[in-house]
This record gives sequence, structure tokens and C-alpha cells, in this order.
Amino acid sequence: MEVIKTDIEGVVIIKPKLFEDPRGYFFESFSQREFDEKVRPIVFVQDNESRSSYGVVRGLHYQKPPYTQSKLVRCVRGKVLDVAVDVRKGSPTFGKHVAVELSEENHLQFFIPKGFAHGFAVLSELAVFQYKCDEFYHPEADSGIQLLDEDLGINWHIPWEEAVMSDKDKVRGRLSHMAELDFDYSVDYYSR
Repeated sequence: MEVIKTDIEGVVIIKPKLFEDPRGYFFESFSQREFDEKVRPIVFVQDNESRSSYGVVRGLHYQKPPYTQSKLVRCVRGKVLDVAVDVRKGSPTFGKHVAVELSEENHLQFFIPKGFAHGFAVLSELAVFQYKCDEFYHPEADSGIQLLDEDLGINWHIPWEEAVMSDKDKVRGRLSHMAELDFDYSVDYYSR
């Protein structure tokens, strides 16, 4: 696998080595050994999958400490715009984001470390999205920020009149209005 660095340290795009012939293709979608060597040592404990139609926007979600999650995501059918936003108070890239198009054609994966909010927009008629998490889901730790927060400057690549969001995501607060941030850049959430 090839690891492609982004403008934010720790947030990486993973390009698998694809083997194609007249029968189709094969690639190794995950190797614990290679991931630990090239990205960071981690143990994923939960795999999730969602199916969404065009215009669905999910996010920007994260889990509060002590249940914070890293995610390794990919789109196995269709196409999405995937986004990670740095929400670590004191970080030099606080409020900045990385966006990448993930699709069944490009086979790219996106690693979102702890301390980042995550979301995606469905750009195809239908998308099947898979993600690995290194912490179990804890509903009491569920949190997030507003998808349309203008300060973040995210271009979701869909007209907002066509966007479909959950009621919960529509009312989340803007990052600048959050009185108490859940992440501190000086804390190593991987050593806990």
C-alpha cells in the first residue's frame, strides 16, 4: 500500500496496490502489519457499513474522550466526498480540513485520527461506505459540529437544496461557538 500524506499531520490517504487481469482485480484492503509500520500502530475493534443515496451528508461526527475513535474509511460502491476536520484545541491546524474523493473506482482509503471530526457527502446515485473504528460506539460520547459551518470552508460538492441530513446533524453547533472543546492538542489520546 502507498501512504499519501496530506496537509494535516496524521491524516493520510491510502492507495492499495491493485492487481488487474482479464478476470477482474484483487487488492489487499487491510494489513495490520503494514498499517502499523506505515501509518501508526492501532487495533481496530469495530467495522461499520452504511448505504446512502445521492445528496446524503453525514457528519461531522466524533466521539468525546475517553471513547474517541480513529477511523479507516472507504467507499466500496459509488462515490463520496470524505472530510476530516481538526478539532484539537491548540493544534496548528485547528479548524482546517482535508477532503478526498473516495470511490469504487479509485479504491482509496482515508485515515482519520483521534481528535478529528468526520463526515461525508454522497456524490453518486448510491454509495456503500465502510469504516473501521479503534473504539466501540458509545452513544453517550456522541458529538459533532455543524456541516455548514462557514468558518470551515468545506465545499461538499452538492447543492444544499438537494442535501439530506439527519435532524441531529442539522442542529449541531459551529466549531467557534463550542464553549468547551473536547480535544486538547497537547494530549496523546493514543497513550490512554
